[in-house]
Amino acid sequence: MVEEHTFQRRLNLFDSTAIVVGSMIGSGIFIVSADIARMVGSPGWLMAVWIITGFMTIFAALSYGELAGMFPKAGGQYVYLKEAYNPLTGFLYGWTLFLVIQTGTIAAVAMAFAKFSGVLIPWVSESVVWYNLNFIQAGPFDMGLFTIKHFDLGFVKFGPVQLMAIGSIAFLTWINTKGIQEGKKIQNAFTSGKFILLVLFIFIGLGFAANSSSINSNSVVFWSPVKEGPGGVDIPLSGMALVAAIGMAMVGSLFSSDAWNNITFTAGEVINPRKNIPLSLFLGTLAVTILYLLANVVYITVLPVRGDPAGTEVAAKGIQYALNDRLGTAAMSGIFGNYAVLIMAAFIVISTFGCNNGLILSGARVYYAMAADRIFFKKVGTLNKKGVPATGLIIQGVWAGLLCLSGTYGQLLDYVVFAVLIFYTLTIFGLFLLRKNRPKMERPYKAFGYPIIPLIYMLLAIIVMTILFIYKPEYTWPGLIIVILGIPVYFLWKRKKE
Repeated sequence: MVEEHTFQRRLNLFDSTAIVVGSMIGSGIFIVSADIARMVGSPGWLMAVWIITGFMTIFAALSYGELAGMFPKAGGQYVYLKEAYNPLTGFLYGWTLFLVIQTGTIAAVAMAFAKFSGVLIPWVSESVVWYNLNFIQAGPFDMGLFTIKHFDLGFVKFGPVQLMAIGSIAFLTWINTKGIQEGKKIQNAFTSGKFILLVLFIFIGLGFAANSSSINSNSVVFWSPVKEGPGGVDIPLSGMALVAAIGMAMVGSLFSSDAWNNITFTAGEVINPRKNIPLSLFLGTLAVTILYLLANVVYITVLPVRGDPAGTEVAAKGIQYALNDRLGTAAMSGIFGNYAVLIMAAFIVISTFGCNNGLILSGARVYYAMAADRIFFKKVGTLNKKGVPATGLIIQGVWAGLLCLSGTYGQLLDYVVFAVLIFYTLTIFGLFLLRKNRPKMERPYKAFGYPIIPLIYMLLAIIVMTILFIYKPEYTWPGLIIVILGIPVYFLWKRKKE
């Protein structure tokens, strides 16, 4: 019998893979390709963005597998950074994860859940706002190197959508305080459901919704990237302009493919973690990458990539200007008509609910590991009688709920994309440091393709970060500021510890 107040190893390979897949698939795959299409303007480069993203995700997962085998402890990536570098580096990751990365993603997914629930339940309407206080709204700001055109914190907005979002976070938090067994049941059920539904979406799209006119129009411009210029005139992209467009377009695809590393956070509850975590990372990221690529094949066989924002028909709007960027609905409208809206809404409600369960379940394990190192609230480093960090779950839920009230949870995610890539790159570089500094440490699994595959990931990540730093500074400096603010906080915790 497992002793109370200790982690219980209840997650097998299927459960672990379900956390990887379930945490990755939310609503992004049905939305972000519209924005990508507006940036690159051609089917071939739309697919290229997703292919590059898929390779980066799988390459990173293959590299993390070695670290997971070396440090099969609760906290995952936080532990890897602490061991490869120093406690400060680990803390800065955990700090950013709690402040924005994990909780901001939970808030964004919960809001997507609530908004699409509103399609099925008219009472949950975005048009109804019970309270709205605009805290700061101003612009432009001249920052020397660049200008911020608009800055809006938008505190505080509350209505049925926010109530539904916060309610879903509270419910899933409560479920997960009841034990890992309860959390994994929810995860397995919803991951299996949305996996099957996504396969059906692809099957129906390729088998019954394919449109010959869309295929023909897309084939003509398949490798002809363009961007919209003044007056709606298409400007061809080439050279560095094309590279920059691809890098900026990858913001959406990278976030849609993110959270694959969450299984490493739960290492203390995985059966045979040295084997099952590396395997689940590979299987989960590979499966999701294939599904994402096939979903985009559906889009370019059903709809023309280029469209007219003033178009009145689904085909006229194309992928670029699908109504509210809801590509899944647009792709299915030719078969199901008006019912496509309800069908896809139900699909996304299931998908986002399961996604948030995985995020909520895993995130609290990082804060537990930080508290165990005495650099976070002491109570967060304790387990309840069910063997889960209930206090960490509750604190995470409260903060994510507050972010739902802010109208800026989506902006927060934009702000940290740069920081997320920095931490992924640092973690994979840590693989090289550990090979050098701890050559005799046990490695049940060694990173496939080392050192080439880890180096390719780091190179691609650095290219994307450089592009964002040059062309999208509003995506870089806020994330860096959030990370840097963690430095004095760390030394305050350290002083308290001493």
